[in-house]
Amino acid sequence: MTKVQTEKVTAEDNDIRIDRWFKRNFPAFSHTSIEKALRKGQIRIDGKKAKSSTHVLAGQEIRIPPMKEYIKEEKPKPKIDEKYIKEIQKSVIYKDTDIIVINKPAGLPTQGGVGINVSVDSLLEFLKFDYDKRPKLVHRLDKDTSGALVLARSTNTASELTGAFKSKNIEKTYLALVVGNPELDEGKIDLSISKQDSGAGKEKMIADEKGQKAITYYKVIEKMGKKLSLVELYPHTGRTHQLRIHMSHIGNPILGDGKYGGKLAFIEGLSKKMHLHSYSIQLPGYEKPFVAEVTGKMAETFYKLGISHK
Repeated sequence: MTKVQTEKVTAEDNDIRIDRWFKRNFPAFSHTSIEKALRKGQIRIDGKKAKSSTHVLAGQEIRIPPMKEYIKEEKPKPKIDEKYIKEIQKSVIYKDTDIIVINKPAGLPTQGGVGINVSVDSLLEFLKFDYDKRPKLVHRLDKDTSGALVLARSTNTASELTGAFKSKNIEKTYLALVVGNPELDEGKIDLSISKQDSGAGKEKMIADEKGQKAITYYKVIEKMGKKLSLVELYPHTGRTHQLRIHMSHIGNPILGDGKYGGKLAFIEGLSKKMHLHSYSIQLPGYEKPFVAEVTGKMAETFYKLGISHK
């Protein structure tokens, strides 16, 4: 963009800060460049100067300065292999005007980061279908956790779902293969946790009485002798790595979760991948939960052990 242009604020973007409006609609502008353009009066709302904290309203006109003056030339993004595009499109298990639900493959990060070129976030462009804008992430799953992941197709829906997650108005069920047999067939794990720097910039959750409250309910579905159990996990809170540290805490780490279970988390002859799957998710306003069938290495282990979960 080499010329000044104007854009009208849509109903979707009503009542958000001007700096956030720019990040949402013109991501090439850095935060610093937005602040600079606002100070110089190059960004205007209905012809008037504004601050970064000024809220925009539907119907207002935003003056957009030429990008060349405010952004540095960016390196081209690495091309995404066609196999990832096909895989993410094939993973869609539900789609309507408001949401998309995918069955995220294990090993695919939800968001990018240092050294990560392919993630759900980087693939959202290929989940637009008949929409102009790509869907939005409203929650996340660990890289090695597979299963149901909900995407919002509009800003309004994203806001509603984010609120529902925060208010615990969404029911989630996970499936996990855990080492050994829990002492009780059903139980509640109430263990506060906090983050600890485990070196090299990596974080690990630890049990901490002064940490964030974390509650998980569990139910044993099937026992494979004394070596393994299939459990359903129902997180009441949504802390990072909550299910993993909770199961390890009661002496039954998730199969393949060496980070929290150490050597105890591995069984000879079975996949070393983590066996944790987001099986179903119930959203407000929908009659039935969305179910994501077990796939990948976890499905192979199920077949090997003769497990059939429906």
